[in-house]
Amino acid sequence: MYRYLLIVKQTQAARKGRVNHVFSVCFLLIPRLFGISGRIPLLAYHMGVQMKTLRILAIEDETDILDVLYVNLGAEGYEVLTAADGESGLELAITQQPDLVLLDLLLPGMEGLEVCRRLRAHPATQYTPIIMLTCKGKETDKVIGLGIGADDYVTKPFGIDELVARVKAVLRRSQELKPSGGKTRIQISGLVIDAGRHEVIVDGHHVSLTATEFRLLHALASFPGRVFTREHLIAQAISEDAEILNRNVDVHIGVIRSKLGRYRRYIETVRGVGYRLTDFSK
Repeated sequence: MYRYLLIVKQTQAARKGRVNHVFSVCFLLIPRLFGISGRIPLLAYHMGVQMKTLRILAIEDETDILDVLYVNLGAEGYEVLTAADGESGLELAITQQPDLVLLDLLLPGMEGLEVCRRLRAHPATQYTPIIMLTCKGKETDKVIGLGIGADDYVTKPFGIDELVARVKAVLRRSQELKPSGGKTRIQISGLVIDAGRHEVIVDGHHVSLTATEFRLLHALASFPGRVFTREHLIAQAISEDAEILNRNVDVHIGVIRSKLGRYRRYIETVRGVGYRLTDFSK
């Protein structure tokens, strides 16, 4: 119990202005103490507390980190679901369909990379944003994670404010990809990019892209011939706070090209600047 109180005091001190008083954080910890994780909105309703409805699933085997995620994301108004291993996390993601998944790379049983692959392969979660959490800091690990479908990558130890900012940024981009009343369909030869349906079709065949990959491709296709710097693409589709910024863009572009087949040549590299989509109107 002392450890939980310590987390409460540290959270309150480090996040002044976001947690009004100790009771607010204790309220978030009660469900975890009694094993009813993920039911905050129901408790909040009966206690007259207004909460947001976006749902986050944290898959992490370290209890201390899971508690901190639960407390701080709950304090931001999110519904927080938790899992301590890959198998249960995968099942929870498919059945509960969260708005975002925080996924540790080193998990007991099924590792994080395999969980990520399966999430991307399942129809219910193929577009669900994924942020990987891991103590692995090598660039190759980040490249692999982004290459198999992660939207962002945070290395432990991380600051909770940084993580919350990343979560908000990824969720905001995900929500912006939902259908709108404007023109959402772009067709260039046999390549179709439909933002309303969140679909990419190559010669009549549907291609699965992550939310970040889709947003990058859509940004390029919306302005054929225009050169986008890596920094501009980061602001458009990844995160201004992402680690190894230029490398993240390059990895995502490489994955997109591999999925476009013969249309991969449409995405041109402008050496020393960034990328553009070929303008066929000239």
